[in-house]
Amino acid sequence: MRRRLLALLLSMALCAVVLPATAEAAPLAKPDLAPTPPMGWNSWNTFACEINEALIRDTADAMVSSGMAAAGYEYVNIDDCWMAPQRDAGGRLQADPTRFPSGIKAIADYVHARGLKLGIYSSAGSHTCQGLPASLGHETVDAQSWASWGVDLLKYDNCGEQNGIPATTRYKTMADALQATGRPILYSICEWGQNQPWLWGANAGGHMWRTTGDIANNWSSVMSLLDQQVGLEQYSGPNAWNDPDMLEVGNSGLTYAESRAHMSLWSIINSPLIAGNDLRSMPASTRDLLTDPDVVAVNQDWAGRQGAKLRDDGDVEVWSKKLSDGAAAVVLLNRSPNVTTISTTAAALGLPAASAYTVKELWSNAVRASAGNVRAQVGAHDAAMFRVTPGAAADVAPMVVPEAVPTKAYVSTAGRVDVQTQLHNDGPTAVTGAQISLTAPAPWTATPDGPSQLGTVGAGQTGSVTWHLAANQPALGPVALTTNASWTWDGSSQSTSGAGRFVVANPPAVGSTTLSDGPWVFADNGWGPVERNMSVGEQAAGDGKPLTVAGTVYPKGLGTHAPGRVGYFLDAQCTQLTTKVGIDDEVGDRGEVQFEIWGDGTRLAQAAATGAGGAVTLNANLTGVQVVELVVDPKGSPDFDHADWLAPELTCVGTPPPAGRSKLADRPWTSMSNGWGPVERNRSNGEQPAGDGMPLTVAGTVYPSGLGAHANGSITFHLGKRCSTLTTKVGIDDEVGDRGQVRFEVWGDGARLAQADAAGTGAAVPLTADLTNVTTLELRLDGAGSIDFDHADWLNPEVTCS
Repeated sequence: MRRRLLALLLSMALCAVVLPATAEAAPLAKPDLAPTPPMGWNSWNTFACEINEALIRDTADAMVSSGMAAAGYEYVNIDDCWMAPQRDAGGRLQADPTRFPSGIKAIADYVHARGLKLGIYSSAGSHTCQGLPASLGHETVDAQSWASWGVDLLKYDNCGEQNGIPATTRYKTMADALQATGRPILYSICEWGQNQPWLWGANAGGHMWRTTGDIANNWSSVMSLLDQQVGLEQYSGPNAWNDPDMLEVGNSGLTYAESRAHMSLWSIINSPLIAGNDLRSMPASTRDLLTDPDVVAVNQDWAGRQGAKLRDDGDVEVWSKKLSDGAAAVVLLNRSPNVTTISTTAAALGLPAASAYTVKELWSNAVRASAGNVRAQVGAHDAAMFRVTPGAAADVAPMVVPEAVPTKAYVSTAGRVDVQTQLHNDGPTAVTGAQISLTAPAPWTATPDGPSQLGTVGAGQTGSVTWHLAANQPALGPVALTTNASWTWDGSSQSTSGAGRFVVANPPAVGSTTLSDGPWVFADNGWGPVERNMSVGEQAAGDGKPLTVAGTVYPKGLGTHAPGRVGYFLDAQCTQLTTKVGIDDEVGDRGEVQFEIWGDGTRLAQAAATGAGGAVTLNANLTGVQVVELVVDPKGSPDFDHADWLAPELTCVGTPPPAGRSKLADRPWTSMSNGWGPVERNRSNGEQPAGDGMPLTVAGTVYPSGLGAHANGSITFHLGKRCSTLTTKVGIDDEVGDRGQVRFEVWGDGARLAQADAAGTGAAVPLTADLTNVTTLELRLDGAGSIDFDHADWLNPEVTCS
């Protein structure tokens, strides 16, 4: 399938027939070509239609020289665009004369000479996804051509006109044609999971079948395809493999950590390992990911059990697989943008009880002994992979894991955060003389709250030290922490390090803020980057259009694509998010998305939208929330899920005043209205320009602190129920002489708490109010007549808070 050409499918008749496995009379006899998941390479992910015979030959050479062939990779697969635009006079497919002038048989001979196998591509419709001749109605002649050329694998796609023929019939017809040639050809059904091929693919002659739409070169796509594998374990086994699509390992859209997680997960779920990178120029790091012998061995284990999700804690998941030798493989997956520690147990992995277990970390090859816990610190968008075996030799060192855990993942520029360093001894014996340290980059300083010597940490125990971190005006962005631990075991000194991370960020400004105008702290998107004030468009940044849903254009918002999420740091300073959500008109009436607002790991609001409908209103109470996430999840295939957050507006109130007495003139207000010009801090109202007032003066007395306002007006402050008393004086500023008359009122949460009248002919008047349990304080001014000279001063206004 080619994602952006799925419009070709609109003319297709729906394939509504789904046959359960029991509906077929007898399984089709097929060659025993895939007793373990197939391994190889495919041209599409990196090269798409930019292919030719030189590329295929060079890739075959690279597969051998890189060591991939020795690791088990054997198929060199040519995807779409290999064929000429027309069949020959005899109705046979022919190779594109420009791209493959020597013909496919010559390529097959070249590949075979290197001990490899050649794969070819077609589609179970009138044309391929790129509009070239395909095989519906030509199954026999095409199968004969491929067999005569020496083809070893067919990837059979699902594009083109299908004449109302059910998928089960179209795919079985090709299987029969392949078998009739007498050549063993591995059959890859690429039906995209639309008709649940895991129920009928084996009986239709398939060796593997796609369970999903196409993979994209980004983390969100990899995670989305992984999610679609849950529950399919029972349909996978020798010669019958679930296929969540090719690997993007080593491609530019994934970080090294994301590629490692991708490889770990595709291995444990028994996916066919079909590389999609450029083998000719891949760095050693990519080669090592693709060929790691222990990881590949998990995928190729002869028992053929597909791994399954064991635990799902949101961003943290545990996947496991029983192996033929009685061991268990496990992947600890961290989907979040922050480093975290993940653990499971031997019992949860289904292993028998034992006094100790041998735990091998497959990527590092480190071997440790555990009393039953399997724990690792896992970086953002990364995974750790282990083989766990009952029993451990006495000379295997215990599994010890240090970590640094900040009390908050996101902190403000106030430059204060506590971090707990922990040393987990998961081994079957104690360690002695343990100590732990914490290192933070400048300008952060770390001070331990007590000694950093841990002494003896028993088997299954954890030692910890709390550190106070401080910095003066720290820079925005991530702060990487390192914790170093050392201990003694069996007379030898041992050490290791762990990590931690938090992010310094600014919360939104007080008042009303449009989210698309502010910085996010993380963003994952299913297709291309998240776009500000435009639709998501395609994969390039900035290629979207004006946000438009049901014909209405919205000037502000976020263009996203399911599955995805965008996170903002609020620092508990905001109270409300209001937005509309919908599927952008750029995909017509297609797409269906679940929109969700999450606060600190709790779902606060949700709404579904489809491309056939209009925008839907969504609101969430954000009181006390540190980090808000805007989440979009597909409700079916994500191919057209261009999900818009329209006019997302935050209402933020700032932080409550600190304990003690605070001058209101030094505090941010949450809203302000004024009868003449802006409210001024520590000066009179003056005229209309900001900052044009004079020292606050009433009846000849100058006041250094206060608010220069003008009736009619209002100033509100966020107190958060932390304050008890307001004290102030009020009066008409001398800058208007003896004119003006104003009523000063103090309101709390919509109730009037105190009031006083003042005139230009009088002195300042004291005013106090009880603020117990008040969330929002309002200082209100009302004119008693004409407001022309109502220059009203709040003099030395202070709140007392706890």
